[in-house]
This record gives sequence, structure tokens and C-alpha cells, in this order.
Amino acid sequence: MHSRAWTFVDPEPVSALGQSRARVLDLLREATAPLGVQDVAGRTRLHPNTARFHLDGLVDAGLVGRTAEDRAQPGRPRMVYAALPAGTGAGRRSYRLLAEMLTGVVADAVPDAARTATDAGREWGRYLAERPAPTRLPNADEAVRQLLGILRDVGFAPEVAGDGDRRHIRLRHCPFREVAENHRDLVCGLHLGLMQGVLAELRAPLTTDRLDPFVEPSLCLAHLTDAAHLAVPGDPAGAGEPAGRSSPDVSDADS
Repeated sequence: MHSRAWTFVDPEPVSALGQSRARVLDLLREATAPLGVQDVAGRTRLHPNTARFHLDGLVDAGLVGRTAEDRAQPGRPRMVYAALPAGTGAGRRSYRLLAEMLTGVVADAVPDAARTATDAGREWGRYLAERPAPTRLPNADEAVRQLLGILRDVGFAPEVAGDGDRRHIRLRHCPFREVAENHRDLVCGLHLGLMQGVLAELRAPLTTDRLDPFVEPSLCLAHLTDAAHLAVPGDPAGAGEPAGRSSPDVSDADS
């Protein structure tokens, strides 16, 4: 096992995790009754999968309770969510420690852990994206706008720069920075895969072929390219690796 320095601090306030998650929490605090995922998605204009992602995060943080809805009709009851009173479930939570422990296990025990992380990121990207109708394919600008929306919801504070084949996304806030500093290949691989998965699910004409982590202390760069450049048989959206390459490019730039 590798020797690593550990720093444990209390979790950041919800506002630091992104405006969308704070908005979901505010909605639940103002609601007069528990809300389901579709209720939250409709009122916040988030994709249902994104709404569920934030709701589960709030449950894990001890800010929201989740329970099965009481109903008289037959069938499986839906899960509903309600904000917990202030002070409920209070106490120290070391999610950063858990993240460090789990990423350490993966890094030491999983063969080609970076590629495994990128593959997992793609699956989550596909899950968070809203697949368009079969007859509608987004153009590059539409796809980038939707990708930015998902990255913004997760907390990356993204912005696009450049144009045409020279576009890149500037990620000004890494919501997992402290873990990424010790496990860059894994965490940055997850982020690269997440973006690739979103664009693949959208059937976009472009994808992300490289992520340069921490080119500045609070800045990472994700490079966009024509999806056809990375297309492989059976993967028309271009989310897979090109022939002869074992994994996507997560640069090892120093912060």
C-alpha cells in the first residue's frame, strides 16, 4: 500500500456543492409535503436523473430524509423526499475520508484503474444525460450547451472557450479537488468519462478527447474534438478509445 498524507475537514456547506443542489434543498424546505423525484425535476427544471442525483446527495449529507410514500393504490410506492429539521442527523461526517479510502482501494487493487474509472464515468454521463428523440440529433453548439448544464449542476463551474475544432471547456471548480490531488488518474478519469458519456448519450458530433488537470490551481481544461476522430466499430457516438490506444488522455500536468 502506498503512504499518503491525510487531511480531514468537515464537509463543505451545501452552497459550495453547486446552485442546483442548494435549489433542490430550498424547494424541499419550502414544500408543505414530501416530494417525489418527478416533482422536484419539474419545479427545478432539472432532468429527473440529475434531480435524483442531488436528492441522494442531500440524503447522504443528512439534510434530507427519504421514505416510501403511503398510498392506497396497488403497486410499488414511490420514494419521496423531505427536508429534515435543522440539527437532525447533526454530527461529523467524513465523506472525504471515505472517498480517499475507496479511491485508494481501487488504485491499489483494480488492474488498469484509470481506464476502469473512465469507463465508470461514461456510464454515469449517459445516466445523467437526456437522450434526444431518434429523429433529432443535436448540433455541436446544442450538445455543448447541454454538457455545460450537466457539469454546472454537478458543481464544476464550466465555461466554453474557443470555436470550431479548437474549443475547450474551462472547469473552474473541481467538486472533488482534495481527492483528485491524491488520486488524479482515477478522479480525472471519471470526469473525462463523464463528459464523454454525456456527449455519447446525446449522439453529439463531438466528444472530449483530453482532460488537462490543474493547469492552474483552480482550472482544468477539457478539449473537444470531432467525434469521428475517436469513433470505433460499434460506437458511432465516438465515446470509445481509438484503435491502438489503451485509454483516454488524462494529462499529468502539475498544479
